[in-house]
Amino acid sequence: MVRSCVLPFLRQNPCNNHDFGRRFRHADHRRLLRHRPRPHQGIEGKPAKKCIIKPQDNKKTGPANKINLKKLLRRRRLNEENYMLNRLSSIHIRGFRSLADVKIDNLPQVAVLIGTNGAGKSNFIRFFEMMSWMLRSQNLAEFVQRQGGADDQLFGGSKNTPSMEAELTIKTEQGSNDYQFTLAHAHPDRFIFTKEGFRFSRESYPTKARWNHLGSAHEEAGIVTFEHQTAQVIVRLLKSCAVYQFHDTSDSSNFKKKWDKEDNHFFRTHGGNLAAVLFHLEREDPRRFQMICRHISRGLPVFDRFQIEEMHGKVMLRWKAKGMEKTYGAHLTSDGSLRFFALVTLLNLPAEMLPEVIFLDEPELGLHPAALALVASMIKSLSNERQIIVATQSPLLVDAFGLDEIIVLELQDGRTEARRLDKDEYRHWLDDEYTTGELWQKNLLGGQP
Repeated sequence: MVRSCVLPFLRQNPCNNHDFGRRFRHADHRRLLRHRPRPHQGIEGKPAKKCIIKPQDNKKTGPANKINLKKLLRRRRLNEENYMLNRLSSIHIRGFRSLADVKIDNLPQVAVLIGTNGAGKSNFIRFFEMMSWMLRSQNLAEFVQRQGGADDQLFGGSKNTPSMEAELTIKTEQGSNDYQFTLAHAHPDRFIFTKEGFRFSRESYPTKARWNHLGSAHEEAGIVTFEHQTAQVIVRLLKSCAVYQFHDTSDSSNFKKKWDKEDNHFFRTHGGNLAAVLFHLEREDPRRFQMICRHISRGLPVFDRFQIEEMHGKVMLRWKAKGMEKTYGAHLTSDGSLRFFALVTLLNLPAEMLPEVIFLDEPELGLHPAALALVASMIKSLSNERQIIVATQSPLLVDAFGLDEIIVLELQDGRTEARRLDKDEYRHWLDDEYTTGELWQKNLLGGQP
């Protein structure tokens, strides 16, 4: 009787048996943790995935603390799917600078924009910078003034194009969230909304939902303050778009300034708070900090580690070379090295410090080919968690991506035209082991002068 009663209980509650529970914790649990990808391992590990529990969660034994492996894996899979599904799906822009009428459907998780100088790559990225000003800070007027006025934002000027229009679709697990707006030129050289609306259409429904209109004649986006679930989903993703450009490494650049150590909650788009972010990671997430240092040393062999010290609440970027006691500041660091520091840090940040959509404007500037190859690999890895859109003129960077991830921008009569590539059209070249960068250099993809 004892045996018939106890054994079923042990089968249901394995951790109540000391030996069995110990083997369970030390074998199955350890195996689960070993296969759990660590955050942003980049090129040294598998793509980062969001984990649900920490190793110490199973220190206690008993039914209340038993690990349900199936439940854990299901929750983790759902989190990973949510990362992938909440993304920009399609974009239609009319009248913004050279983007007279550009429509891109089925945006991939990582999209690489290629084209000649002046083809419209930067204009495409600047549009999302404008969206960030509209939705995050609700200060479209300041963006317009910083960029030369409303007339300069319109294709051919306000006489040729009196207004700009845009429609964006965000895909989620449940369906499509659409947002549209029209900005008309008004006196004195400013914009006003003449149309703004949103809608949510379920994936299972055959027809699109009706638009919810937010009125007209207002100067800032009305969707930000509109209390509606669909509006909040749209605002949350679009205001989280961040355009990173680390080109300014001059003597007066933000890289070379003392920075408030508390400014470390997110990475600024100009990279000026790099020292503050690294200072925070070294103390709060030392394994990630060490991983960033290892990645940098692979592209910059002389680099050993960052050595950032705080003084009166301020920090300044400094690093130590291998085999030397002396440390070097940003003012003694090459431009390419500073940009490499910023890119590697950005692409290995924890999930809570990353925007939903990341735009990189010519990240190859000043980088050695080996360092650029590392950056490309990290972009690929991070794209498993975040949508990334890159504008580049580097065939070496293009080599890291497939034809289905490349969007060719070309200028025709002053208008930017966007074109996707068909793998079957280039099958002969791919079978002969030509890389995508080589196809571009041979002018087989377009996007050349």
